[in-house]
Amino acid sequence: MKEVSFIRQHIDKWREMEMVVENAATTSPDVLADAYTDITSDLAFAQTHYPQSRITVYLNNLSSALHNEIYRNKREKWSRIITYWTREVPHTMYEARKELLYSFLIFAVSVLIGAVSQYHDVDFSRLILGNDYVDMTLQNIENGEPMAVYNGGDEAMMFLGITVNNVYVSFVTFVMGVLTSIMTGFYLFQNGVMLGSFQTFFFQQGVGPESMLAIWLHGTLEISAIIVAGAAGIAMGNGWLFPGTYSRLTSFRRSAMRGLKIIIGTVPMFIIAGFIEGFFTRHTEWPTAVRLIVILCSLAFVLFYYIWLPRKIKN
Repeated sequence: MKEVSFIRQHIDKWREMEMVVENAATTSPDVLADAYTDITSDLAFAQTHYPQSRITVYLNNLSSALHNEIYRNKREKWSRIITYWTREVPHTMYEARKELLYSFLIFAVSVLIGAVSQYHDVDFSRLILGNDYVDMTLQNIENGEPMAVYNGGDEAMMFLGITVNNVYVSFVTFVMGVLTSIMTGFYLFQNGVMLGSFQTFFFQQGVGPESMLAIWLHGTLEISAIIVAGAAGIAMGNGWLFPGTYSRLTSFRRSAMRGLKIIIGTVPMFIIAGFIEGFFTRHTEWPTAVRLIVILCSLAFVLFYYIWLPRKIKN
């Protein structure tokens, strides 16, 4: 596109953005954010095609002015805590809906691979989970307590340990995106294969239904949060691999901020999942109906918060 055509096509929009900067104090944060996203896109295009032009300098100044208005040190309202969880995270999840789908598909396929591998080779779980863990679980099954692994230790300490470990796993899944989204996908694949072989192992021992009730009591939230963390890592990695009209560094920085917002949004899920695993999963004597209700409520929350609510807010 010729520079003159580029200017004619966008000049009215840029004038409107100048007014947005002048009235930033009374302008909605969403409007400021949208304007900043738009102007930086135009700036990236101009830097690529007209690096020595005055229009590039103009757009750089305008984007800097918008940046300063958006990130000016202001005292945040307490309501921001609420809107962060009710609007910002769901809005970001809508933007990352493709990455969430990719993360889910990678994890689902890897679970299937783990299950099929375990089905055809009963010793596959030893390769994935280790001999000590498999032998301990077999002994628990012989003793009539297949889920005894969840009974050991103090409940509070178990809750803290599980929660810290889960948060660590999610952040590793996210940070892997620094090494491109392929590494995040590989980490998701590892965890999926582990889950598939683990679950199939219990079915081979004749305690599949009981294991599912125990594992998915906390696992519904835990596994869902790992998949969401995978979406955050893929989003960051794709920003590095596919910068589009932005410079690679700018694209990576934007994607990293979006991924970080997603990963922070998973922390409460891991806390709740850790609480359930530490205090509830050990009670295998509880009625099946009660445990099913917890599982279904967890699944309903995941579908509501990560699928339905983002679409509703966007629309």
